[in-house]
Amino acid sequence: MATVMKVNPTRMELSKLKKRLKTARRGHKLLKDKRDEMVKQFLELVRKNRELRTEVEENLKQVQTFFSVAAATMSSQAVEEALICPKQEIVLETDTKNIMSVIVPKFNYTMTGKDSDIFSYGFVTTTAELDVAVGALAKIVSQLVELAETEKSVQLLASEIEKTRRRVNALEHVMIPNLEVTVKSIVMKLDENERGNITRLMKIKDMMLAETRHENIT
Repeated sequence: MATVMKVNPTRMELSKLKKRLKTARRGHKLLKDKRDEMVKQFLELVRKNRELRTEVEENLKQVQTFFSVAAATMSSQAVEEALICPKQEIVLETDTKNIMSVIVPKFNYTMTGKDSDIFSYGFVTTTAELDVAVGALAKIVSQLVELAETEKSVQLLASEIEKTRRRVNALEHVMIPNLEVTVKSIVMKLDENERGNITRLMKIKDMMLAETRHENIT
């Protein structure tokens, strides 16, 4: 429920409150438009993230299956020795981009070495199943990086949407109604004072006329 703010009922204060009310209404519209657009961007990212996560999880299951098969055809010690010294490294570069004034991460990566360097072991002591597992894992690196970027963007957008929603609600249900009833109260008070002043002036005029008539009679 809107409450009248404790301010002096003067014309100067009324002018200030009207300006604040105009600014609050404009800010409310801008924030509401921003919230709606962020929700639109958020839903698009959520859909993309859901599809990407489903694909990544499916690919990881396949990679796990390949490694399980490789582990079944080789000893665990042989698998560890084959993978202990990788030839390639991932160089991850982080940047940012702006989505509706929300700064979200942008990831780019590069692989050092040649494509064949993903196999850091000799082919004599290993099986083809391990080659398949390592190759399958290398193929989903880009998806993993993209998934990390998308999920972080979704988290940041969700947080900003919640903050914006609270500001919109505060303006819509608290500040603007309070300013409106306060402006209305001051206008009524000033009108009442104006009517009182007019009444007093009329009484003074009647008294002066009565006094003038009395002087003319005497």
